[in-house]
Amino acid sequence: MDNSTRQGYLAAFGAVLIWSGFILVSRMGGISPLLSYDVIAIRYATCAALVLPIWWFKFRFKLWQPKFIICSLFGGLGYALLAFKGFESTPGSQSAVLLPGLIPVMIILLSVVINKQKHPWSKWFGVAMITSGIAVLFLHEFFSQGELSVGHLSLAGGAFCWGTFSVLLSRWQITPWQATASLAVITCTIYMPIYLLWLPKHISLGMSELWGDILLQSFYQGFLATIVQMLLYVRAVQIIGAANMGTMMAMVPVIAGV
Repeated sequence: MDNSTRQGYLAAFGAVLIWSGFILVSRMGGISPLLSYDVIAIRYATCAALVLPIWWFKFRFKLWQPKFIICSLFGGLGYALLAFKGFESTPGSQSAVLLPGLIPVMIILLSVVINKQKHPWSKWFGVAMITSGIAVLFLHEFFSQGELSVGHLSLAGGAFCWGTFSVLLSRWQITPWQATASLAVITCTIYMPIYLLWLPKHISLGMSELWGDILLQSFYQGFLATIVQMLLYVRAVQIIGAANMGTMMAMVPVIAGV
């Protein structure tokens, strides 16, 4: 393994570690007084506030390009709305299995459909084994609950959105900084007016009791999961490819479970 590939896998592992914590912190937001819409607002308002000055003064590029808008609609808005809705109504043990478990499958399948990428049989076999293991874990949780909820379907939709986003990153050769800045600013610009004008919110109710939850979500969602994790994730996709990054995501349920 050369040095560049090693760096790619180290970046992938860093992204996986942060993603594992993201599953748990997001679930904490889901069971707190905050609504999923509140958590998404905190996530992207914080991220945009941190990223925008850096973009303006140092790494400015044209944000509102079609490729950045499409990636933001899938990897930012669509993923967040569906994933957080799932976290809000699905037990943490199931969320930690279903979302990261489906992401590798979505990335492999979509890389074939969108990028016409061919994968060796060994990778298909590995994905099948990983998926089978995750399916066993999820079915155990599912049968104990006895039903398939809207939350489960929302998590599946979130996995599809993130898989599409990952494949498009590779197809359009979007850099880590371009992905991070465009995702933060474009998603925030689209989402915040809708949130403030029309969506239900609890963030203004009993603010003194919510400061702990707000600060936790701001730090983890707005900084670690959206900026640090995104830089690592996109760097890994650039070096080792979307499909290999997708298979690394299968480690998330194990780490989150521990």
